[in-house]
Amino acid sequence: MKHLLSIESLSAEEIAHIVELSAEMKATRGRHAAHPLRHQCWALIFSKSSTRTRVSFEVGIRELGGDVMFLSAVDIQLGRGEPIQDTARVMGRMLHGAVIRTFAQSDVEQFAKFSGIPTINALTDDEHPCQILADLFTIKEKLGGYEGKTICFVGDGACNVPRSWMWAAAKCNFQLNIAAPRNFQPDAGLLASLDSDNVHVFENVETAARGADVLYTDVWVSMGKESESTFRIAQLGGYQINREMLRHAAPDALVMHCLPAYREKEITGEVFERHAQTIFDQAENRLHAQKAVLSLLAK
Repeated sequence: MKHLLSIESLSAEEIAHIVELSAEMKATRGRHAAHPLRHQCWALIFSKSSTRTRVSFEVGIRELGGDVMFLSAVDIQLGRGEPIQDTARVMGRMLHGAVIRTFAQSDVEQFAKFSGIPTINALTDDEHPCQILADLFTIKEKLGGYEGKTICFVGDGACNVPRSWMWAAAKCNFQLNIAAPRNFQPDAGLLASLDSDNVHVFENVETAARGADVLYTDVWVSMGKESESTFRIAQLGGYQINREMLRHAAPDALVMHCLPAYREKEITGEVFERHAQTIFDQAENRLHAQKAVLSLLAK
């Protein structure tokens, strides 16, 4: 593995290896036998705001022995229109790796191509691979594995998180049910490209949630979609994880949220707090999963 650009680009074997290594990273935190990023300097290049992603990568790089610098779009010439390939060719001569959080998937892919250094997609409009790897680790940690399970994603089924979930389901032998209104369902072309019977899309929330081992949601208004807030809230109002929805899921189903959470919108405050232990274990596991990825990419 030279880069982490998407779940689509990973094999089932690579995903399983990352999940296994995440558990090892968590179990040995503070006493790692090796520090694979020693004498390396990595950059976080972020055009989108972040809490969990920035903190987990900065801590993770340092715990693996590396140095890290944070660069927002306004800090570098990308913010003034320098082509991504030129920025990449400069940084590739000075850095050992880059973690990029931006809008266009093509920017991350171009950076990886022209820089020649390990590149990690820390979120684009198309995919959020680091989140899904941490989520799969969390599910394995809580349920013993993700194979054969049913995960129900509720809300905007056309955004980056469910897209990454779809690729994971197609590769990793679990069922993904997406509950979303028609205007927020995955693109038909993407569904066809999965070439998998593991992904199902529903308008009816109860049908999608029936027997699910995991109920999962994300914000209704993703970064960059703020101008659509009123329309999105109106359309997605019926797609909330709440007490009624939990009745249709499997007994003791996990409730997961990639955060930040807006209570009484995509999830009720009552359900969030009842499942806060899982949700914040999930958030913590970003650190361990990303350290697993970093260790595999270290030269």
